[in-house]
This record gives sequence, C-alpha cells and structure tokens, in this order.
Amino acid sequence: MLNVHNLTVSFMGTDLFSGITFKLNKGDRIGLIGKNGAGKSTLLKVLSKDIETSGGTMAFDKDVNMGFLRQDIDFVEGRTILEEAYQAFEEIKGIELKLDEINEQLATRTDYESEEYSQLIHDLTDNTERYELLGGYNYQGDTEKILQGLGFKREDFDKLTDTFSGGWRMRIELAKLLLQNNDILLLDEPTNHLDIESIIWLENFLKGYSGAIVLVSHDKMFLDNVTNRTIEISLGQIYDYKKPYSQFLLLRGEIKEKQLQAQKNQDREIKQKQHLIDKFKAKASKASMAQSLMKQLDKVERIEVDQDDNATMNIRFAKSKEPGKIIIEAENLSKSYGDKHVLENVDLLIERNSRIAFVGQNGQGKSTLAKMMVGDIPFKGHLKLGHNVEIGYFAQNQSEHLPPEKTVLQIMEDAATDSNRARVRDMLGSFLFGGDAVDKKAKVLSGGERNRLALCKLLLSPFNVLIMDEPTNHLDIASKNVLKEALKSFSGTLILVSHDRDFLQGLTDTVYGFKDKVIKEYLGDIDYFLEEHKMENLREAEKRTIVKEIKETAKKETSQLSREEEKELKKLKNKLSKIESEIATIEAQIEQADYDLAQNYEEVSARPNFFKNYEAKKAKLDVLLEDWEQVEEKVTAIS
Repeated sequence: MLNVHNLTVSFMGTDLFSGITFKLNKGDRIGLIGKNGAGKSTLLKVLSKDIETSGGTMAFDKDVNMGFLRQDIDFVEGRTILEEAYQAFEEIKGIELKLDEINEQLATRTDYESEEYSQLIHDLTDNTERYELLGGYNYQGDTEKILQGLGFKREDFDKLTDTFSGGWRMRIELAKLLLQNNDILLLDEPTNHLDIESIIWLENFLKGYSGAIVLVSHDKMFLDNVTNRTIEISLGQIYDYKKPYSQFLLLRGEIKEKQLQAQKNQDREIKQKQHLIDKFKAKASKASMAQSLMKQLDKVERIEVDQDDNATMNIRFAKSKEPGKIIIEAENLSKSYGDKHVLENVDLLIERNSRIAFVGQNGQGKSTLAKMMVGDIPFKGHLKLGHNVEIGYFAQNQSEHLPPEKTVLQIMEDAATDSNRARVRDMLGSFLFGGDAVDKKAKVLSGGERNRLALCKLLLSPFNVLIMDEPTNHLDIASKNVLKEALKSFSGTLILVSHDRDFLQGLTDTVYGFKDKVIKEYLGDIDYFLEEHKMENLREAEKRTIVKEIKETAKKETSQLSREEEKELKKLKNKLSKIESEIATIEAQIEQADYDLAQNYEEVSARPNFFKNYEAKKAKLDVLLEDWEQVEEKVTAIS
C-alpha cells in the first residue's frame, strides 16, 4: 500500500529523523512510539502529505484513500453533530442532491416522450445504483452506530457542534474518519479525549478494520490490544518489529543484549589483533604480518548497538505536612450547567491517605467534582476541607493555560516563591528542560512538553492532597512510567481522574464510579471496577440486573391468596416467562450482531438491511422490557 524509502525530515538544518525506510501493508496496525519531540506526529503529517520531506521517496499504491485524525481540528459553525458526521459521505450527499433534483423534475414535467425526460429516467437509474453501491441506504444507521459507540447519546445528535468541548468535537472528527472507506488510517493520539468505555469500543472497532493503521498513542494497553506491529522513532532512527508494544520491548531488549555481546566479542578480537600489530610492526621480519593484520582490521565491519534515548524526568512528590484524619467532607453536593444537571445530592467522606480513581463516561461530573473540591467553580451543597489540608491540583487543561509568549524559565520564575526561586533551573532540568530548552516560548512546546512544564510548576507549591485530572494526556510512555512511580511513592492523599487503565493499575485502591448524576464507591482497583461493570458492554450489566430481579420476583411466595388471585398470578407469571424468553433471544441476537461488527465491520455492515434489522431488534427489546416492567408490577401487587 505504501513504500517509504530513505525518508529524511529536517528543521532549521537539523535532522528530526534521517534515512528511514519501511513498508506499510494491508492489515498492518502499527503503533508509532517514541519520546515527546521524537517526530511521531511529524511523520504522520509527512505520510498524509501535510508537510514536505527533506529527502527520500514515498510510493503509494494506485487509488489508495487515506484518512488522518489530527490533534488540531476546525469545524464549520452552525452544523449539528449528525450534519457534521454526515460530511464523511461527500459523494453520497452529492448523489442525494442530484436525486432530489431529478425527482422534482420528474414530478413537474409532462413531456413523457421527450429525450430529456428519458435522460432523466436514465440518470435516476444510474444515480440510484451508485447510491446503493456506496451504502446510501445504510449510512445514517452506520453514523448513529459509530457516534453512540464513541459516547454520544441520541438526544445529542441534533445539537450544534459549537456547544461541545474540544474533546467531544474530536470524537465527531474520529467518527467521520471511521465512517469513510479509507485504505489507510493515520491516528494521532485518538484516545486522549475518550473515556474508558469509548476506548474499549474503539479498540474493538480497529481490531476488525481491514485496511492499514498507523497510530500514535501513549496508552500501553491500547497499543497492546490494537496493534500487531511497532515502529519506534529514537534519536533520528526507527526500529521496526512485527510485534505489539509490550512484545516489542521484550524483543528489542533481547536483540540489544545480543548486539552488546557480539560487540563485546568483536572488541576483544580487535584488541588482540591490535596487540599483535603493535608487537610485530617493531620487528622487520614481522612487518609484512603486521601489514596483513592491519588490512584485516580495516575490513572489519564494526558492530553497532541500537542507541536508546534514556533521558527521563526525575519527579518526587513530597507531602508538605500531616493533615487531619478527614480530608474532604461533603453533603448534598449538586452542580448544573444551565439545564444540564451533572451531579445531584452527592455525599462524600474522604479520609487521610485515601487513593481514589474517578471513573466514568465523559460529562458525568468527574472533572466538575475535582474543580468543586479546589474551589474553582460554584456549586450547591456543603463541602469542607479538613485540618491542615493543602491541595495540589493538576487541571486537565492546565498545560493549555501557560502564557504562550513567555519562556519556560519565565513561567517557572513567575510562579516561584522566595524560598524556591533559586531551585527553578534544577527543577526544570529534572523535567528535561536543560540548556537552551528553558528559553523556549510556551507556544512552541509540544503537548508532552507543556504537560511536563505544568507538572514542574505544580511542585512549586506545598501540598498533602494531590488531585490530578488526566495528567497523562500527551505524555510519552517513559514519562508516564516515571510519573506513575512518583505517585506510588507519594505518601499523601491521591485523587486521580483518568481514562488510562494501565496508568491507574496499582495506583489506587478505591474507585468512584460516576453515572447518572450520582457517585458509587467501589472498594477495589480499576481492574475490579471494570470486571464488576463489564465496561465492554455496559448494557449487559443493566440487563443482568433486570434478569436478577426477574428471578427474585419468581421466587416470591404465593400462599394466602384467593383462588382468583392465584389464577391471575399464574397467568401473569406465564406471561412473564414468555417475555423473559423473548428478551433472552433478542439480547443474544443483539450481542451476536455487536460481536460480528467488532470482528468485521465492513463485511457485516454491507449486509442488506443489517442496520435496519439491528435497530428493529433494539426497539423490540425496549418494548419487551417495558412490557415486562408492567407485568412485574401486577405480579408484585397481587403477591
């Protein structure tokens, strides 16, 4: 599909990467990894032809379609979510307009025997056939399926995109990309604005994608679950292995170990020959032998060991002072944004040394509660901080609020106090801002560099409670690992808002699940929470609850009832049993359809009337559940 040969990209005379060569084949799902600033996003822009190369060639197969999810997007104002998503179907929408024009003429013209009328009939047939071939009768159902998979609700579809945050608008752009019939997908950090449920949905979608994928991600679990090949950019070179991320690390480690051993053996042989050369060249009788050995050494191809960029942050979160036993106590917390109620009558009690993860779909109030705790936004209810509580807060968009025209050093010095201003340069060095890097303006920093600077700035103030909202967005994998280890060592109270499952593992022992304006506490880690809720399919969790209630209802005693009541109860229970059987059958059919879509979306979605039947089953299930509820209420009333 794509051959890249001897590719070089330079900025201001310095090579970002040089002489890289690789081939992209159908079915390749490549994880493009490397440190912040290594050139991952730049390589995607080169592949998409957004920027020119400094050298080398790229050869594409004929008629290859490519889609690129960029980090920066720009929408046309005034479109609804559905209207914007439908932009993925440019040709289909164009044919719809043609068909409307043709049908309007056919409805108004009466010259049935004319050549013009005959041509309209011919055009109608051609356009209808093309429309059907492109999936014109299925694209609306496909669009709704993708949008719902990415977390949108049906009631959101007719809302203007202008009213949604950048993260949600990124989801719309991702939906458009997934709906297009692209042969190659270029995805630049697609999980940055997705919640856990949507990430799992995207994983399943990409696993069944038949084209080629090149994705930049710092989510190790996502890379392991989606990719089958890894390309690392390091110090201007690439390392390419047909393994997902974790297996790539092991394989590359083994290869480097063999290279080191081979290099060690070669160095020993070279040293021995050099010793003989020095010994023989002093003797006239051995001079020819010395010359022969020197020629042998000149021909030796020196073994090189793959170089690693091992520079990492050095972070330590120190607890300022010992707080009281109660950190945060809250009663009847509520928060609304206009007509949208996010949290209602929430009670909380957070004790010293708690380690809590806030988890849930976007828009359920995770970041809102974090902002309420630090006093950033007004709310209803009562919230009280405990004795000696000092909060350090890393906001989700904190890095975006860095003054663009100020340098890294100026930003830190402005935030420093008299007691720590002298340590600013040392702190910046610990966060990989050494030498001339401190003179960079904030506006030229990469996303990962901005996050590192925001983390460094956080350490200028004392705290014993640390609240972090999506701290890993844009951080490379090495930096995330360093941050995770620092948080493990932090002895204070920790509250994390994150969608990164791998990052959360081992960091918290309690999960607060946010859903439907309330918060539920789970005494366990993120793996326990996901197992409890089966986040791969939240709907299944809800159905299991219904089935459990059905079974409990069936066990109720029916004694001490009149003959008429017993007869009616038996009739209702038979009806319940029939409804339950139908529910189970349709649930199984829907589950199978979801599985088929995840395995091979293109093939399955192309089946005639697939989405029409799929939506009909879901509608039928909703009716059955309502019927069951009504019958169950009658059973309860009698028994």
